[in-house]
Amino acid sequence: MTALGIILIVYGLFVIWVTYAKPEKIWNMGKIQGFVKAFGEKGTSIFFYVWAVAAIVIGVILLV
Repeated sequence: MTALGIILIVYGLFVIWVTYAKPEKIWNMGKIQGFVKAFGEKGTSIFFYVWAVAAIVIGVILLV
């Protein structure tokens, strides 16, 4: 469970970075652009931030 917790924390941090920095190669991927079309730019960012925080919280819970 410790490894899964660490992976979730790293994943959450990565998602936060991608959402904040919006690197062109990653942000222009089809799946993310599908989210942008469905939720808009701001909605997609909010969704990803919530998803990242949830992953980090679950990761921390697994470490405790």
